[in-house]
Amino acid sequence: MRIAQISTLHERVPPIGYGGTERVVHYLTEELVRRGHEVVLFASGDSLTSAELFPCVPQSLRQSGNGGDPSVHEAIQLDHVVKRHDDFDILHFHNGHGHFPLASLLGVPHLSTVHGPLHAPEQTKLYSHFHQMPLVSISEFQRLPVPQANWLGTVYHGLPTDLYRYQDSPSPYLAFVGRISPEKRLDRAIAIATAVGLPLKVAAKIDPVDRTYFHEQIEPLMLNNPLVEFIGEVNDDGKQELLADALALLFPIDWPEPFGLVMIEANACGTPVIAWRNGSTPEVILDGINGFLVDSIEEAIAAIGRLEQLDRARVRSHFEVCFSVSRQAEDYEQLYRHLIQASRCHNNVHRIPVHA
Repeated sequence: MRIAQISTLHERVPPIGYGGTERVVHYLTEELVRRGHEVVLFASGDSLTSAELFPCVPQSLRQSGNGGDPSVHEAIQLDHVVKRHDDFDILHFHNGHGHFPLASLLGVPHLSTVHGPLHAPEQTKLYSHFHQMPLVSISEFQRLPVPQANWLGTVYHGLPTDLYRYQDSPSPYLAFVGRISPEKRLDRAIAIATAVGLPLKVAAKIDPVDRTYFHEQIEPLMLNNPLVEFIGEVNDDGKQELLADALALLFPIDWPEPFGLVMIEANACGTPVIAWRNGSTPEVILDGINGFLVDSIEEAIAAIGRLEQLDRARVRSHFEVCFSVSRQAEDYEQLYRHLIQASRCHNNVHRIPVHA
């Protein structure tokens, strides 16, 4: 198949540090190329890929320090896709909804993976208006606020099975990986680690919008606590070491998480996850198999005492079966073929017969 993968421009593909969507786009693109497809990646010029790269900006917007209007670059990116649409059998969008008014006019099968939450009121208006747009959710929970949308299916994120190494002998510490923001609840992780007397290693980025929250709410908890080590953003090598050696990853979210890539990154190392029962976590974490689901700090503390009950080899095998990038690519291939076949049937039905 000739496939266009259209990424966001905020981060490069793959991202240097934090950047879940771009990371997912990278792994999927590489796997599709490995499986013999002709793939063009529409992304920032500093992206690294074995596909054909169409650079839509010279450098990712965050790395370049671009403080202007990102919609300008996104509009130009869309124009590039439109001009090349005849080159493809399928267009796969990962970059929001800016293409919604145009996609159905191109005459090329297309689908859009929704990577963010949908609980804001304006989302209902958006997906009600564009009710025929073919969409893919990244969890069953994610689609609940807009059941009227044209959902083709749910495709869980996947990782290459050789990206992270299995570790069966962890060190006595806990890990937190993500953004430092109110909904990620690093304060809960600090409280849990403090209560059980275990070090907490924090690998996280701080977006400009969250700097006040960090300085006022989180920094005092870290400065006064010798158990907390702030590492900052880490790359894949740093994440391997951090996650693989941890007793558990703490995922104490306070928002409807659409997926949570770091959970399967930890599981790929054999590291279990202690996650708040919120959003997609019950779909990713099977309680007592690859981690524990909790509803309070007290339950999380108790779960740490039960970590020895979990088999880290089973945690890893669950990841391989459910969350590998090969499984993800297979799921998308089925959707691609379905849309291409449906398009061909539609065109045949509406074709005007020509008589000699």
